[in-house]
Amino acid sequence: MPLNEQTPLITTVQVVPRQPRYRHSTLRRFCTIALSTSLVVVVVLFLIPINWLPHRSWHDGWDDDAQPFWPWSSPLPHKRWPASQGISYQELQDILLHTPNEARAREWSEYYASGPHLAGKNLTQALWTRERWQQFGVSDSSIATYHVYLNYPVDRRLALLESTSEKSEGRAAGTKYDIKYECSMEEDILEEDPTTGLDNRIPTFHGYSANGDVTAQYVYVNFGTHWDFEDLVKANVSLEGKIAIAKYGRGFRGLKVKEAQDRGMIGVVIYSDPQEDGDITEKNGYKPYPSGPARNPSSVQRGSVALISIAPGDPTTIGYPSKPGVPRQDPSDVLVSIPSVPISYQDALPLLRSLNGYGPSSSGFNEYWQGGGLDYHNISYNIGPSPSSLKLHLVNQQEYVTTPIWNVIGIINGTMANEVVILGNHRDAWVAGGAADPNSGSAALNEVIRSFGAALEKGWKPLRTIVFASWDGEEHGLLGSTEWVEEYLPWLSDAAVAYLNVDIGASGPQFLAGASPVLHKAIYEATALVQSPNQTVAGQTVRDTWSGQIGYLGSGSDFTAFQDFAGISSLDIMFSTAPDSPVYHYHSNYDSFHWMDTYGDKGWHYHTTMSKIWALLAAGLVESPIIPFSATKYAERLALYVQAIKDKASKIDPLNSMVHQVAFHNLELAVGRLENATLRFDLRASSLNKQIKRRDIPWWKWWQRVKLFVEVKTVNTGYKHLERQFLYEGGLDGRNWFKHVVYAPGRYTGYAGATFPGLVEAIEDRNETAVERWVNIIEGRIDSVTALLS
Repeated sequence: MPLNEQTPLITTVQVVPRQPRYRHSTLRRFCTIALSTSLVVVVVLFLIPINWLPHRSWHDGWDDDAQPFWPWSSPLPHKRWPASQGISYQELQDILLHTPNEARAREWSEYYASGPHLAGKNLTQALWTRERWQQFGVSDSSIATYHVYLNYPVDRRLALLESTSEKSEGRAAGTKYDIKYECSMEEDILEEDPTTGLDNRIPTFHGYSANGDVTAQYVYVNFGTHWDFEDLVKANVSLEGKIAIAKYGRGFRGLKVKEAQDRGMIGVVIYSDPQEDGDITEKNGYKPYPSGPARNPSSVQRGSVALISIAPGDPTTIGYPSKPGVPRQDPSDVLVSIPSVPISYQDALPLLRSLNGYGPSSSGFNEYWQGGGLDYHNISYNIGPSPSSLKLHLVNQQEYVTTPIWNVIGIINGTMANEVVILGNHRDAWVAGGAADPNSGSAALNEVIRSFGAALEKGWKPLRTIVFASWDGEEHGLLGSTEWVEEYLPWLSDAAVAYLNVDIGASGPQFLAGASPVLHKAIYEATALVQSPNQTVAGQTVRDTWSGQIGYLGSGSDFTAFQDFAGISSLDIMFSTAPDSPVYHYHSNYDSFHWMDTYGDKGWHYHTTMSKIWALLAAGLVESPIIPFSATKYAERLALYVQAIKDKASKIDPLNSMVHQVAFHNLELAVGRLENATLRFDLRASSLNKQIKRRDIPWWKWWQRVKLFVEVKTVNTGYKHLERQFLYEGGLDGRNWFKHVVYAPGRYTGYAGATFPGLVEAIEDRNETAVERWVNIIEGRIDSVTALLS
């Protein structure tokens, strides 16, 4: 029908059925539903578990800009964590046990001990050391330079003068002094020992000794300790204006000079008495070096008299690094002001013999004055003073300069940049040799680095960063290590796990160790893996032949700044002389390569054994997912220290015993709280270790693996910062560079350590106000550790 204006507007139109727009629409709909469901599963499996991960906070040691734990952010250190990366831990241990060898250790020792390498005069050795480390595979090796204030010898003299009265026509009687004995001030040149005759061998002198030219009567002061001088004062021995003659031993030489200075004496002479050599003496029939194992009579111990128990490092930049252009302080507070010289017992004999019959005899003093080793030379060890007709003329002329020193620093970067283990040994020596001190440690360190280099060649990459250090300037006053710590203190405070020090690596067969209590377990484990060179039963390890006794650290080596200033858990290990060992000529020309090759370590087995122990210690600290510390051991030691102080206080100041007991009760309560916290913390670490060893977390439970890692990281942060909590910013009274409230060098010993030094010194001084203050300080630091671990 044709359309017109009458046609309806709405009509029914027949159409064919609608055709599908897409083929396979049913399949498409199914896929859409399946993919949507999968997305929900992803959210459930990968996003919701993030809420179960431990929350991070400032004390967990994470960077503020760290990425959140999304699956794609790789929060783990490396894909194989907690296993070692590149090679297995067992393979790493095997490399470290079998790479060090005696021939290479002997080669390194022969180089280091072939000529002088005094602080600030060993750049050639520093460059050589850096080149060797780079050849071993530690390509990131560099030299860190500091400009320090120190001294070099110019001239010295010591002569015994005897006066004679003379008259001349028209004149009154005068006094003339003749030379009764002129000290040689030299060590004998030995045909068998080439370095003893070098033209550029280093003279005998004291580091940081004062210039002076003095003539006076002299007094024998035994070992010159604080208590020896107290005995002399009680005996009414005249000291003021006199020169002291003292034996080496029982304390740091610098404190001997300071004690004499504080009592008005004007000079100090220090000699090595065979009393310190045990049974291996000429008196007992042993021939002296080089013909036998006894002390050579002409041997002289050089050494520093800087007051390192007040503040180590550059005395003009205490507390900050000695870089060019920095402000310089007056060093008089940490340097002695009267001259001192070291001599041999051969030179001491005429001086001591001239005292026979003058003043009281040592035999009338307490047991600490007995046992002198020169009685068979007709020495009665009379105190003196010498008669007015007998005087000593002492001359000491030193050149003081500000000069560069050079640390060699090598780094193997780990996957965890904020956890660092540091190994250090000093390179400088007082003599041309120094085969034991320090270069037995230097040779061992080279073998450690060569061993780790072999592991790097096999594809190993450490979990934590390793830093190797060859320090300069240790002998003068721990210069290189202290300046380095002061420069990098913020980084070390954040990242350092431990410092492992070896000074004298080998001078005999007896293993000795000193360490922070948290490191005891690591030492036991490492020594149990290394075969002992002096086995009495086949297969014995160093742990089997060692007493297992571990002391605490004082000062005298490069661990000082790490432990006492930066609060970094530290250790110091060595193979030392035994009672029947050949005499070790400390700081003498006879600490030579020839002595080491003939007497000290003839087969060089102790050098390589030290390398193995040192390397395995480092490997355990670097590779263990959980740092192998024991916090409980620290708490146990603190309990012993508190008991020891209680006993000491009751003897020193019995009148205030009740007051002390109340104060110490608070310390005991604080230690008790810490013991509970450390037990829980170590138990938590042990539980995590068991989870790590199981390694049964399936890949699709990725968050459980990350959760485990974060819990491990939190525990490691607690272990890492535990030692730091014992730092008190105000420092010890009278020596505020030392910040650690538990450990410091003794104020009257210098080398030997003291526990709770601030409190002990307050008790010794009978200062009740200081006692109360130090109890509160120590209690606060202990509670800080408890809070960290809780």
